[in-house]
Amino acid sequence: MQHFPAAGEIVIFDRSWYNRAGVEYVMGFCTKDQHRKFLELCPTTEKYMVDGGIILIKYWMEVGKKEQQRRFEARIKDPLRQWKLSPMDLESFRRWYEYSSARDKMLEATDSKHAPWYIVRSDDKRKARLNCISHLLSMIPYGKVPQEKVELPKRKTKDSYDDQIPLKGRHLVPEKY
Repeated sequence: MQHFPAAGEIVIFDRSWYNRAGVEYVMGFCTKDQHRKFLELCPTTEKYMVDGGIILIKYWMEVGKKEQQRRFEARIKDPLRQWKLSPMDLESFRRWYEYSSARDKMLEATDSKHAPWYIVRSDDKRKARLNCISHLLSMIPYGKVPQEKVELPKRKTKDSYDDQIPLKGRHLVPEKY
């Protein structure tokens, strides 16, 4: 990360922020010591962020076994969605319980008072998105922003002319709507 978010800035990290706790660990892309060190340092890093005034909200999108299988089978059957299935995805399907165990270890180590995990049941994507958005909005403190009255200034009339005449004979897009 090049820099922490500035005041008023929103930054959304995808799950790759926690890859060391999941994919890298389960697939053997990191050592057990690297995994342990990540789980040890992660809460400290999150605390540093929160203590610096950053609102840190973490969501875990939880998909059940049956729904994951349904989605994978639908991708296999649909040639337009097969591109969504990589060899890593298929291997992750096979390693369901290893991933579940890695998730449990990550939640145990990184679910803290200052940066809790919020679990979103995600078998129904639409409901999951709506529930997540609703929850996210409820987590951000906001108040009415004072607004000054705005008035349009008078247009200058010096150098005025009929500015529509030069558009005659030009290629205008037909107005169908």
